[in-house]
Amino acid sequence: MTKLLSPFAYSAKLDECGSKHLALYLAVKEAIIEGKLAPGERLPSTRKLAELYDLSRGSVSVAYEMLTAEGFVQAGIGQGTFVTGWEQEQLGITADSEKARSNGEQGYSRAAPALTKWGRRLSELRTLPDRNRLRHSDFPHGEDGQAGISFVPEGVGTDWFPWTEWKAEVAQQWKKTGASWRSDAQATEGSLSLRQAIAARLRRERGIACEAEDIVITAGAMQAIALLSQLLLEEGRTAVIENPCYTGIQRAVRATGARVIAQDVDANGIVPLDWDADLLFVTPTRQFPTGVVLSYERRRALLTWASRRNAWIIEDDYDSDFRWGGRPIEPLKSLDKEGRVVYVGSFSRSMSVGVRIGYAVLPKELLGPFVKAKRLYDPQPTGIAEQLALSNWMSEGGYDRYMRRLRRTYGKLENKLRTGLDTRLGGLFEAAPADAGLHVYAKWKRDEELYAELAEECAKRGAVWLDGMKYENRIGELSVKPAISAVFGFAHLTEERIEKGLSTICHAAQCLGLIDSDEGQGGNVNA
Repeated sequence: MTKLLSPFAYSAKLDECGSKHLALYLAVKEAIIEGKLAPGERLPSTRKLAELYDLSRGSVSVAYEMLTAEGFVQAGIGQGTFVTGWEQEQLGITADSEKARSNGEQGYSRAAPALTKWGRRLSELRTLPDRNRLRHSDFPHGEDGQAGISFVPEGVGTDWFPWTEWKAEVAQQWKKTGASWRSDAQATEGSLSLRQAIAARLRRERGIACEAEDIVITAGAMQAIALLSQLLLEEGRTAVIENPCYTGIQRAVRATGARVIAQDVDANGIVPLDWDADLLFVTPTRQFPTGVVLSYERRRALLTWASRRNAWIIEDDYDSDFRWGGRPIEPLKSLDKEGRVVYVGSFSRSMSVGVRIGYAVLPKELLGPFVKAKRLYDPQPTGIAEQLALSNWMSEGGYDRYMRRLRRTYGKLENKLRTGLDTRLGGLFEAAPADAGLHVYAKWKRDEELYAELAEECAKRGAVWLDGMKYENRIGELSVKPAISAVFGFAHLTEERIEKGLSTICHAAQCLGLIDSDEGQGGNVNA
């Protein structure tokens, strides 16, 4: 004990806490946890330890009592004080084997957890890296040492969200409601006042005939998508997803073990077929990531298919509130007369990815099962102060005023980015037509090797974007070869930073001989 518990260890703890008995307690406890004092090892008497460290016997006794109370040591009458675990020593379990077990080292075989089929499938789903594997955090600065520009979508920029106003709303709700918040939201469905506000807004803005009782608040749209996948899919069933498609949807569906049909998307949205399937995931008002709008004829075709097949449609309306060309397009749910469509929305895109508030508008047949499934994860509503703050913000008109300001700002940013891609990089990228959303989807016009070269050169100079290939279905045979594409987010940037990012890409392209200097300078946009 005296060798393993050095004076230095005790002195260090004494410097930290300033109390002698507490310093001794911490030093002995640390020595036991780190294995320097083996199970069953006898500790010095209080008199001897007091002499060694110039302590009173009372201080040593207090330290021993604290260790005993926490189960680190045990005392036998007339026998002394021992490190807990001497019974294991008698059974042949040595300190070395205990250490090997805790560290997973050789000499002890750690059994793999017996996961369910769902758990195994989820574990085996690997996250596919982007083709160029670029992220802003990987390349924070260019070769000139200046801060780089990331076009990787990051949601609403911190410069555009009224954080002061929002924090005041949340603080007011905590102060106002305290422990009485249960009167507004007693169940997992979420705040009743927020559900009423959402229902009113959906009727007014989106043409969806719904009531607060049809809505369940979720921790973002992805929670709703995952729960619906678990409720409606399993081995032996089939789901249709768009191709390309949001990776979160792909993972949620594949984890269920259901068969997956990845249906191609063209300029009019997903191509309807008479699928032998139970569930369809679709983004009709603004397809993700291409941005195309599902035509009216195809919307009718999807609803007819769901009726004929007795199937469900999950509509993810993730960011169509951000539209620059007039009134937002009415969602598929607004045409649904048979209750076949589940409408999923979120405030995380319009406010902040850190504000985890989403919702699902459910047909009556699915409402009960969905609430019960969500109750397993959230017996009580999560983020209730934020829910109440958002309800109040919406009711007083603050959210709508904020969205109007945001649309004006983002309309300018989107125009800046799109015009720059068309005029300065039009020979390399073809930006998909769109008048909404927080990113621009662009197809690459040249071969794959040149795309990789440009991406690498841009990264060196401090400009990165999101590889659109990550959203393509890569399992099974593909009817169409995936297009090489890029996703340029702009919601977190300013016009000046968009200009800098475009210039960086242009200079990199010129360096590689992909465009000439005149082409790169053409249309130095300042819209």
